[in-house]
Amino acid sequence: MSAEKGELDLSGAKQNTGMWLVKLPKYLAQQWAKATGRGEVGKLRIVKNQGKTEVSFTLNEELASIQDIGGKAATSSVTAPREHPFQLQSVGGQTLTVFTEGLSDKLALEGIVVHRAECRPAASEDYMQMKRRQIEESSKPKRQSQQIDKAVTTNYRPVANHQYNIEYEKKKKDDGKRARADKQQVLDMLFSAFEKHQYYNIKDLVDITKQPVTYLKEILRDIGIYNVKGTHKNTWELKPEYRHYQGDDKSD
Repeated sequence: MSAEKGELDLSGAKQNTGMWLVKLPKYLAQQWAKATGRGEVGKLRIVKNQGKTEVSFTLNEELASIQDIGGKAATSSVTAPREHPFQLQSVGGQTLTVFTEGLSDKLALEGIVVHRAECRPAASEDYMQMKRRQIEESSKPKRQSQQIDKAVTTNYRPVANHQYNIEYEKKKKDDGKRARADKQQVLDMLFSAFEKHQYYNIKDLVDITKQPVTYLKEILRDIGIYNVKGTHKNTWELKPEYRHYQGDDKSD
């Protein structure tokens, strides 16, 4: 046992409780889980026949109806076999124990496995019908096409345009309205603006000149410098040969 689980409760070993390890069919375990509260799931019968132990389990009639075949909701229910004989097996010299884990992660020894068995359904018409339905349900495709008589107009609606698409279209429309002015006229507006301030971002220059961004940047590359770092990052200023201010006359 791992030391991370803490102490191990061995009171079950003192009681010398013998336990059975039984392998169940999947459908039987699922039907047991549907039993409300601590309701009866069936009856276990143990008899001696000519010195040989025979064990069988009879499923409760209320749990014999299966609605979900193979984990899928079926159109109609099937009846599960009720009779389940046990095939007993020897422990084979192994020491098998059963542990439980409480809410406090404390392990407790419940008992030692003294018998192993496999619970199998008896061959019957109910069992063959159940297996047939399981095969049919498992072979059905997960997606099926369906022919409709008329177009569906209520289930599918156009998605509203995203905000960034609206902003992009507006920007594209505004740029299209701006007609390119004569280059010298744009230069005059730029020089006039830089007489007032040394640094401008491209948005302010677009508002001042009313020119398309691409056209305005082409002109700015001839007369200006784009600052990529420093205090005035992402702004334009005139090249030294075009500046009329010197020293303390610079204005931010």
